[in-house]
Amino acid sequence: MDKATKIYFASDLHLGTPNYPASLTREKTFVRWLSTIQSDCKTLFLVGDIFDFWFDYKTAIPKGFVRVLGKLAEMADQGIVIHYFKGNHDMWLNGYFEQELGFIIHDDNYIFEENGVKICVGHGDGKGPEDFKYKQLKKIFRSPICQWFFRWLHPDIGMGIAQFWSRKSRYGNGEREERFLGEDKEWLIQYIKRKHPSIHANYYIFGHRHLAIEHTINEEAKYINLGDWIKFQSYACFDGKDIKLHYFK
Repeated sequence: MDKATKIYFASDLHLGTPNYPASLTREKTFVRWLSTIQSDCKTLFLVGDIFDFWFDYKTAIPKGFVRVLGKLAEMADQGIVIHYFKGNHDMWLNGYFEQELGFIIHDDNYIFEENGVKICVGHGDGKGPEDFKYKQLKKIFRSPICQWFFRWLHPDIGMGIAQFWSRKSRYGNGEREERFLGEDKEWLIQYIKRKHPSIHANYYIFGHRHLAIEHTINEEAKYINLGDWIKFQSYACFDGKDIKLHYFK
């Protein structure tokens, strides 16, 4: 670990959708990527929606995903710091990842500085100026009361409901084709422009959008969207000076 100097960022695997064979193939690909970065990775940021659904039951965990969880546990035991951001699909975390894997969990943006470079990281959902319906729904889903009621469902019932919605996922089944809407209509770019005067980060790194994007905000700031592992197999890497998008093939 003495030679580990790089910071990696990845998001939006949506493991579990649209079916077991497709999810397993994606999981194995991601684990191969984790193995390639393991020797020089100092910190790993998993920026939301790693799972298409996750719920921390008190005495049970969702079936499957043993390869990726095993690899992440190995990396954490090796001394790699792993940050995990709650996405809009895997927001129901309740201590399992922290206790078993040593993850640092984030509910919202996380801002830090490395080698004089200021970096703001977040999943990116609910940052638009409108979308009030989703923002209210997000508050309900994240409420302790909602989680308490869901926890009383037998895991077979709860996960059955989740798998039903996963099969209808527009991202998992490929029905949704995202495209760059232009600077004026990309709401994450507009969000960054509103927040930059107070944050002054050099890099703003988000997921959620399912597009691999590198966009210059101004002379000192750049926006990077991590894309996804459904279509792009994309990730970002900080080498101590710059952050750039890469693609795993």
